Amino acid sequence: MWPSFAAESVKMVRRPGTWLLLAVAVVLSVVFTYLAPYAAYLDGSGGVLSDRTLDQMLPERLVGNSISGLPVFLGAICLILAVLTVGGEYAWGTWKTLLTSGPSRLAVYLGKLLVLAAATLVLVLVLFAVGAVSSALIAVTESQPLHWPTLGDLGVGIGAGWLIGMVWAGFGVLLAVLLRGVALPIGLGLVWLLAVQNLLAAVAAPILDWVAEMQKGLPGPNAGSLAAALGATADTPGIGAVVGAGQASVTLAGYLLGFILLAGVLLGRRDIL
Repeated sequence: MWPSFAAESVKMVRRPGTWLLLAVAVVLSVVFTYLAPYAAYLDGSGGVLSDRTLDQMLPERLVGNSISGLPVFLGAICLILAVLTVGGEYAWGTWKTLLTSGPSRLAVYLGKLLVLAAATLVLVLVLFAVGAVSSALIAVTESQPLHWPTLGDLGVGIGAGWLIGMVWAGFGVLLAVLLRGVALPIGLGLVWLLAVQNLLAAVAAPILDWVAEMQKGLPGPNAGSLAAALGATADTPGIGAVVGAGQASVTLAGYLLGFILLAGVLLGRRDIL
């Protein structure tokens, strides 16, 4: 497993798409969490973003702001990265070459999962870092005190962000193995993340009680609930306290375990071609 992890790490680092996805995630986080709300705050132009008060952009809100994008938009980044890591082997026809070189399917699969876990953790840490810099600059500019979250709160926030990101990465792994490719898994994953779950929450749930109840068992609303419990603002897409933080954490952990186990079984039993 460890040689596979080392090899996958090299591939991950050298893949240009990895750095592009990280850059996109950073830009999305900074622009929509800090720059756009701060600009709306300065000119009072109205709209949803201007409803954010200054204190919601200060360092004391770092945890909630840093993970607020993971239930939807930044979660899509994790999903795409996972599909590229696993589904790329199908698209490029390299599974046969990879497996005939020595390692078993399980070793290769575990190596890929460990690399994805490390990459997702790096992404979350980068989001916290750029959020800290952005919020500090706003606080200094507005002559506000720098009140930072405690180390415990930061640890919980990073862990929650990592869990949410890994759930969507696990979903991407499952789609890649199930559909044996890149384009279709990414397309279907993005449709679910960006369209279906938002339509269920905004359109169907308010008028259908059974949809509202069903949401409590879906990964997206649970991810949004966990982020909301840690301070993410409700005006961010996908954020809402549908269930409590404890139930959300357990549900997300169950989904993550289910995604990776099912993908592992499919990879081990099916023809790789």
